[in-house]
Amino acid sequence: MKSADLCPRFETGMELLSKRWNGFIIFRLLEGSQRFSELESSLPISGRLLSERLKELEAAGITTRTVYPDTPVRIEYELTEKGRALRPVITSIKEWAEKWVNSEELDSMNQ
Repeated sequence: MKSADLCPRFETGMELLSKRWNGFIIFRLLEGSQRFSELESSLPISGRLLSERLKELEAAGITTRTVYPDTPVRIEYELTEKGRALRPVITSIKEWAEKWVNSEELDSMNQ
Protein backbone atom coordinates (compact mmCIF):
# COMPACT_ATOMS: atom_id res chain seq x y z
CA MET A 1 0.00 0.00 0.00
CA LYS A 2 1.33 3.41 -0.95
CA SER A 3 1.58 6.09 1.70
CA ALA A 4 -0.77 8.24 -0.42
CA ASP A 5 -3.40 5.49 -0.05
CA LEU A 6 -2.87 5.28 3.70
CA CYS A 7 -3.59 8.92 4.55
CA PRO A 8 -7.29 9.03 3.56
CA ARG A 9 -7.94 5.66 5.19
CA PHE A 10 -6.08 6.65 8.34
CA GLU A 11 -7.89 9.98 8.49
CA THR A 12 -11.28 8.31 8.03
CA GLY A 13 -10.50 5.83 10.80
CA MET A 14 -9.36 8.57 13.15
CA GLU A 15 -12.46 10.66 12.42
CA LEU A 16 -14.70 7.72 13.23
CA LEU A 17 -12.95 6.93 16.52
CA SER A 18 -12.52 10.53 17.61
CA LYS A 19 -16.14 11.56 17.11
CA ARG A 20 -17.49 12.31 20.56
CA TRP A 21 -18.83 9.20 22.33
CA ASN A 22 -17.98 6.74 19.53
CA GLY A 23 -14.93 5.36 21.32
CA PHE A 24 -16.84 4.85 24.54
CA ILE A 25 -19.80 3.23 22.74
CA ILE A 26 -17.40 0.81 21.07
CA PHE A 27 -15.67 0.22 24.43
CA ARG A 28 -19.00 -0.69 26.05
CA LEU A 29 -19.99 -2.98 23.17
CA LEU A 30 -16.69 -4.84 23.48
CA GLU A 31 -18.28 -6.31 26.64
CA GLY A 32 -21.03 -7.88 24.49
CA SER A 33 -24.39 -6.95 23.05
CA GLN A 34 -26.24 -4.18 24.85
CA ARG A 35 -29.77 -2.89 24.83
CA PHE A 36 -30.23 0.75 23.97
CA SER A 37 -31.33 1.49 27.53
CA GLU A 38 -28.19 -0.16 28.94
CA LEU A 39 -25.96 1.98 26.75
CA GLU A 40 -27.95 5.10 27.54
CA SER A 41 -27.71 4.56 31.30
CA SER A 42 -23.94 4.01 31.11
CA LEU A 43 -23.22 7.26 29.24
CA PRO A 44 -23.85 10.90 30.11
CA ILE A 45 -25.43 11.40 26.68
CA SER A 46 -28.94 12.13 25.44
CA GLY A 47 -30.94 9.34 23.88
CA ARG A 48 -31.16 11.34 20.65
CA LEU A 49 -27.39 11.70 20.36
CA LEU A 50 -26.80 8.06 21.30
CA SER A 51 -29.25 6.99 18.61
CA GLU A 52 -27.46 9.20 16.08
CA ARG A 53 -24.04 7.77 16.97
CA LEU A 54 -25.32 4.18 16.83
CA LYS A 55 -26.77 4.82 13.36
CA GLU A 56 -23.42 6.24 12.21
CA LEU A 57 -21.52 3.26 13.61
CA GLU A 58 -23.98 0.90 11.94
CA ALA A 59 -23.59 2.71 8.60
CA ALA A 60 -19.80 2.36 8.97
CA GLY A 61 -20.18 -1.39 9.53
CA ILE A 62 -18.94 -1.21 13.15
CA THR A 63 -22.18 -2.20 14.87
CA THR A 64 -25.29 -4.14 14.04
CA ARG A 65 -28.79 -3.54 15.36
CA THR A 66 -31.12 -6.44 16.09
CA VAL A 67 -34.83 -5.97 16.79
CA TYR A 68 -36.51 -8.73 18.79
CA PRO A 69 -40.32 -8.85 18.47
CA ASP A 70 -40.86 -9.25 22.21
CA THR A 71 -43.37 -7.26 24.20
CA PRO A 72 -42.14 -4.63 24.60
CA VAL A 73 -39.89 -4.64 21.53
CA ARG A 74 -36.27 -5.29 22.45
CA ILE A 75 -33.44 -3.73 20.44
CA GLU A 76 -29.84 -4.79 20.95
CA TYR A 77 -26.62 -3.49 19.51
CA GLU A 78 -23.42 -5.45 19.07
CA LEU A 79 -20.12 -5.11 17.30
CA THR A 80 -19.57 -6.65 13.90
CA GLU A 81 -16.33 -8.41 13.02
CA LYS A 82 -15.07 -5.03 11.83
CA GLY A 83 -16.02 -3.50 15.19
CA ARG A 84 -14.48 -6.32 17.22
CA ALA A 85 -11.25 -5.79 15.28
CA LEU A 86 -10.99 -2.47 17.15
CA ARG A 87 -10.45 -4.25 20.49
CA PRO A 88 -6.62 -3.88 20.49
CA VAL A 89 -6.92 -0.24 19.38
CA ILE A 90 -9.45 0.67 22.08
CA THR A 91 -7.49 -1.29 24.70
CA SER A 92 -4.27 0.51 23.76
CA ILE A 93 -5.94 3.93 23.93
CA LYS A 94 -7.42 3.05 27.34
CA GLU A 95 -4.03 1.95 28.68
CA TRP A 96 -2.31 5.03 27.25
CA ALA A 97 -4.93 7.35 28.79
CA GLU A 98 -4.68 5.67 32.20
CA LYS A 99 -0.93 6.22 32.16
CA TRP A 100 -0.62 9.64 30.55
CA VAL A 101 -3.82 11.69 30.95
CA ASN A 102 -3.77 13.47 34.29
CA SER A 103 -6.59 15.03 36.29
CA GLU A 104 -5.61 18.61 35.35
CA GLU A 105 -6.04 17.75 31.67
CA LEU A 106 -9.43 16.22 32.40
CA ASP A 107 -10.52 19.30 34.33
CA SER A 108 -9.45 21.68 31.54
CA MET A 109 -11.18 19.54 28.89
CA ASN A 110 -14.46 19.45 30.83
CA GLN A 111 -14.71 23.22 31.25
